[in-house]
Amino acid sequence: MMQEIPMPYVKANQVGIVLFVVVSIALQTPWLLAVLWAIQVAGLLTRGRFNLFVRIAKPFLRTEGKETQAEVLQRFNNTLAVIFLTLSLISFALGWTAAGTVFAVLLLAAAGVALLGYCIGCTMYYQYKRIAHKLKHG
Repeated sequence: MMQEIPMPYVKANQVGIVLFVVVSIALQTPWLLAVLWAIQVAGLLTRGRFNLFVRIAKPFLRTEGKETQAEVLQRFNNTLAVIFLTLSLISFALGWTAAGTVFAVLLLAAAGVALLGYCIGCTMYYQYKRIAHKLKHG
């Protein structure tokens, strides 16, 4: 049976991503991206159980009767977030400030647009599955 994640939890994570990236860019403090990276990796490795944003928001969120997202899709999106954060942090560590900022802004755009209702990661996942199916079945 497919596991489902309540959308209020997904949105809590997206809000946390947006806030951390905006503050990091505004204050020019890339180390905040490392904190965000740790939060996202912890969530990814524990299937969401130790995502700090969800844990903080959970007591205030109502999930009964709310829309859900497939766990596999949430994990895919989480993996993309970790990849963008990793690329951003590596860029900053190498002194490539512009590249580090670009990767952070790409993540910010994806999370921000998702909060507005369009999931870029979901579209990428669908295309990935479609291409994989086509390659497998000719």
